[in-house]
Amino acid sequence: MERKTKARAATGVYLVLVAAILVVVNVIAFIQNKRIDVTKNERFTLSKGSARLVSEGLKQDLQVDVYVTRGGPKQEAFIQDLVDLMNEYERGSNGKFKYTLIEPKTEEQRTAAKEAGLQEAAFGEGSETGQDQATITRGFMGIAFKYGSEKEAIPILSADQSQGLEFWITNKIRELRDRADNVYQKYGVITGKDEMKLTDTNLVAAQPGRGGGPSMKGILDQALPFYKIEEVDLQNGDAEINKELAGIIITQPGKDYTEKELRRIDQFLMEGNKSVVVVAGAVNLKASDAAMKAELNLHGLDKLLDGYGVEMKKEAIMDWGRPVRIAVPTQTGQVIGIIGYGMAHAQHVDGLDEKEQTLDSSFAGFFRIEELAFPFPSTLVPHPEKQPGAQMKVVARSTPRSTIDTSDAIDLKFSAQAKPKGEYGQRAMAVALEGKIKSAFGGAGEGIETAAESKDKSRLLVISASQFLANPYARSGNAPPMPPQMMMMGGMGGDEDLQMLSMPYAQNYLTATILAFKNVLDWMSGDSDLIATSAKLLQEPKLTYANIEAPKIDATDDESTATKKAEEYRLERKKTQTRVQWSLTLFGPLLFAAFGLFRWWRRENARESIRLD
Repeated sequence: MERKTKARAATGVYLVLVAAILVVVNVIAFIQNKRIDVTKNERFTLSKGSARLVSEGLKQDLQVDVYVTRGGPKQEAFIQDLVDLMNEYERGSNGKFKYTLIEPKTEEQRTAAKEAGLQEAAFGEGSETGQDQATITRGFMGIAFKYGSEKEAIPILSADQSQGLEFWITNKIRELRDRADNVYQKYGVITGKDEMKLTDTNLVAAQPGRGGGPSMKGILDQALPFYKIEEVDLQNGDAEINKELAGIIITQPGKDYTEKELRRIDQFLMEGNKSVVVVAGAVNLKASDAAMKAELNLHGLDKLLDGYGVEMKKEAIMDWGRPVRIAVPTQTGQVIGIIGYGMAHAQHVDGLDEKEQTLDSSFAGFFRIEELAFPFPSTLVPHPEKQPGAQMKVVARSTPRSTIDTSDAIDLKFSAQAKPKGEYGQRAMAVALEGKIKSAFGGAGEGIETAAESKDKSRLLVISASQFLANPYARSGNAPPMPPQMMMMGGMGGDEDLQMLSMPYAQNYLTATILAFKNVLDWMSGDSDLIATSAKLLQEPKLTYANIEAPKIDATDDESTATKKAEEYRLERKKTQTRVQWSLTLFGPLLFAAFGLFRWWRRENARESIRLD
């Protein structure tokens, strides 16, 4: 009896201690509420750039009203994520960011939401019984911002589209701040060379009777209006480039650059703290040419780039190892793969040596972007010895299974009969140069005064893919623009096959291209704080395993060998995923059972000891 009484007393004390520990842990967790974000893109953590914007970049207080409508589990989870993010902004702002959570139930609150620019919408909540019924309510889900006398709003948010929430909020804050404080980053794009324009509507297939589609500049103007891009006419080299510009962009030209024009570009870069981005190569295709016949012409850009130590070759890269692939459904329900061998698909692969990496996702312009399309690239050869005061780095390459084509006319339309010709080799497609850059021409000439070296750190980026900022299928497949007097007759159709391919190309590749261009603009101005927020628009990268190496494509591998390596890699990943799944499923119960057996064994030994005593 005495032994049972002691056992009950010990058990009671044990339970009291466990309860006390749990209470203390919960109190500490409530007071010291902290989340640990282990996602690669820091999806659940406020980036340092966003925190710096609201703490150091605001001259006055920012008031944020968050309007929410309660609903089902998905809606509630989204609201909780939104509130957590608002708390992150508030904690990192040094008191300059203040938010209020509002559930508009009164007519006065609903009117205030509409006046702030929010849109009323219908929200559905599924039945908890699993029956085919739902409750529909109307309400608001958006954010209103007020900074000084300026106001802005994100009119509506969706629980189904929570990806990139910080990106849109931070960029809306930046837009509001820049407008109120008159802070803008201005860039120039060279015009007057029959160039591919950022205003060209070549991102998606044109719809007859609906006018042109979106352009790269149109997207930036609408979503990110704090980037100001203006045209720069060199006037045959007689005009000096505006020194107020943070940088200039050269897109694929259709006319040759003169030495005097190139010297104007060099003069601008030598001012220091300036940037030049060249998105052009040797491969030239005409717009609205469904035949997609390319001609090779450097248009004089090689004279400028050679001086900076970036040699551009008059050739087209044909990547047979990882080309752009598009899945197209047929009328019979089957799916066929369309391959564009003149379009390289660069992917960042963990574990690859820096000199073999096809996409450097640590480079600010491509930061945390896992894959990018490089349509119709030319070979770049870096010569860092020409720039001892700057750092030169290859930031994008083709795969080792790449060949080159130097033909006078190159057929780049998709074809199932395309075969590799020439020697395989890995080739650079994008090169970045940062630091004290030496003049491409060694100083003054053509009546233009130029420093022999940049006065301060400058930046040069060369992306040799001629249609990097376009959708190549849309650009070639869209019909040419009609004269105004013929518009009333209806638009021309264009090439239906290319237009069909343009849609999956846009869906698969253009989001990353637009984000890369946005990041490049930030890199040009030296403002890399907000680059990390762009990565949050992208999906989390696929799960990787340290003990499984991605297949390495060798120059000697043919198509079947490369496919076999990819299949072996997929099967090995699947096996590992299965092992991990069963380990996680069984580990907890087995551990609990082992603990129970251990406790039983201890108890039996204790009883045996008591009986022996």
